[in-house]
Amino acid sequence: MAREDVKTQQENLSEIAAAFPEEIVHLENITEKICLELAEAERSVEQMDEEYRETQLYMAEHRNEGDAKEMFQSEMALRQIDSLGASAVVFRDKLRKTKASPYFARIDFLPETGDEGALAYYIGLYAFRHERQLLIIDWRSPVASMFYDFELGHASYDAPRDHVEGELVLKRQFKIKNGEIEFAFDSSQNIQDDILQQELAHTSDEKMKSIISTIQKEQNKIIRNEKAHTLIIQGVAGSGKTSIALHRVAFLLYRFRNTIKAQNVTILSPNKVFGDYISNVLPELGEEPIFEASLEDLALVQMEEGVDFVGDRNPLETEDKAWEERVKFKATAEFVREMDAYIEKLPETAFQAQDFVFESFLVPADWIQARVNVYTRFPLMQRLEAVADDIHSRLENEFLREEKPPHRNRIFIALKKMLPFKTTLALYKDFYRQLGKPKMYTPVKKGVLEWNDVFPYLYLQAAFTGLQESRLIKHLVVDEMQDYSPIQYAVINRLFKCPKTILGDFGQSINPNCQYTLEELHQLYEGSELVRLEKSYRSTYEIIHFAKSIVEMQDFEAVERHGDAPELLAAETAEEEIGLLADRISAFHRGGYNALGIITRTNTEAKELFDRLKERQAEVNLITPESKSFQNGATVLSIQMSKGLEFDEVILPFADDRTYCTEFDRNLLYVACTRAMHRLTLTCTGRPSRLLQGLL
Repeated sequence: MAREDVKTQQENLSEIAAAFPEEIVHLENITEKICLELAEAERSVEQMDEEYRETQLYMAEHRNEGDAKEMFQSEMALRQIDSLGASAVVFRDKLRKTKASPYFARIDFLPETGDEGALAYYIGLYAFRHERQLLIIDWRSPVASMFYDFELGHASYDAPRDHVEGELVLKRQFKIKNGEIEFAFDSSQNIQDDILQQELAHTSDEKMKSIISTIQKEQNKIIRNEKAHTLIIQGVAGSGKTSIALHRVAFLLYRFRNTIKAQNVTILSPNKVFGDYISNVLPELGEEPIFEASLEDLALVQMEEGVDFVGDRNPLETEDKAWEERVKFKATAEFVREMDAYIEKLPETAFQAQDFVFESFLVPADWIQARVNVYTRFPLMQRLEAVADDIHSRLENEFLREEKPPHRNRIFIALKKMLPFKTTLALYKDFYRQLGKPKMYTPVKKGVLEWNDVFPYLYLQAAFTGLQESRLIKHLVVDEMQDYSPIQYAVINRLFKCPKTILGDFGQSINPNCQYTLEELHQLYEGSELVRLEKSYRSTYEIIHFAKSIVEMQDFEAVERHGDAPELLAAETAEEEIGLLADRISAFHRGGYNALGIITRTNTEAKELFDRLKERQAEVNLITPESKSFQNGATVLSIQMSKGLEFDEVILPFADDRTYCTEFDRNLLYVACTRAMHRLTLTCTGRPSRLLQGLL
């Protein structure tokens, strides 16, 4: 640490000590108690390790001597020590974090029924008890909600068994790092702008961070919403919607800790890079990581044997009009209704009941069809299994009291022979024939589906043979909601019938072939709750004002954090533009920012630009659809791969009138520009995009 920094910190501590002497003393007392608990936790972990090693050694030395019962007891002891040891390590690690930063706020609350005066609550990442006394409360606790929701004056919170009214007489905020108070001040407003501005002015990180000390009132309402079965969050770029959704997961894990664990939560995210970027949030909040999956992961698990698929094409890099027509046709709510109408008729069109004859006994076709129609909640193939059981029972109980009836499997095989279509794939082809649009199904080759066919196929499979519904998952998070089609949502709903948090921004749609609306999504989830976040916290006022002007958005508010205006650098030749980019990358590495994003329209352009910059000895990384992690530095990536990420500085190359010229390109520019936190630069060769006219 530089001498000037030490001096500044010492001066800061002196000011805090003068203004809040009781807080310095309180922190010292809390730290002392944490150290006592931490020392005990360290001893516990060491003791567990020693017991584990001794038990292992004993088993190794006596494996051939001891009896089976004794060895079994030793194995059980090992498992118990291992389990207890893991819990002890988690507890110790939480105490270490608590020691470094015990709390970030204090509220003094005077209940209406309080006879002992105002009660002081210190709020931290974790609750902390010492000798049965609760000294720090968890940020997710009911009492802590008042810090986020109320100014000084009347306040209330919902306790587990009661609603408590009273008065908030003090709100104090802290930043404690490495056990020392960096700043502290009293606040009469929700979340003091000074703290929020300090946090927003920071440089970007390789991983998304928690926001517990700066959660806003409207965000807190979403996080603590425990009643909505399906919560849809429409948030503008930089509104913190993904972070809010993850904090909501942390809250639900806290609130329903006896019934839901981290392994019961899954998030559907757009790619592996984004999954890596958000992977630290829940562990930072003291929860285990949750399972992250993509639509491709779901399809791989569910697809029937003998049927495969290829990945999706990037619509920005494809000029196949027939393919575009197929994709658009299958990306509407009307398409789902067409499939539902076909599925409704499956018991009649995909099953042609016939008399079942066994020796001299006959089960009439109309009786079989009636039984098939009874089991409406099952896929057709499972209905036939149930009907096979019914026939078996009928023959056994009514007709063959003295004879052995045919085996159930024999009956089931006979029923399957009444199916004119033996596979889901045959049915899927018939669906398009019935629509009079057979060309809408164009397989890559026999048994290999285009990506746009995968979820329609699975939706039909659900009705014909069934899908493996998840009973383990009790909460599903769907990010980038605007990138999923109605038929994909229909399959997701079959697989996961649990509560959901669905979030995204329909203004950030980058697929011109999937143009359904937020209202259609809301209608798809009957009874769902829709909330809107219209304030952006990521970018400076100047960047947000520029981005919203491109898409002509009105309901888009920027935090009053100012910086440089976006800049356009025009070059006369393509080679000169590459030179400008290389110079800016060099300047970035000499500066104080952590992350620079060079964002291109397509993945192909990203790879080509990366290669050209490397030829110039530029120090850059490349993110592709196959990448699995995000790291700081200068990174070349496409708009598709940039979604959900943020950079201190963004350069948008090739912002010319050939690259960005259509109305849909407005969305692409909006997404790219709003990745920037502090600085935005656009470059072009020749004439700038007409979409930027009058904005720079």
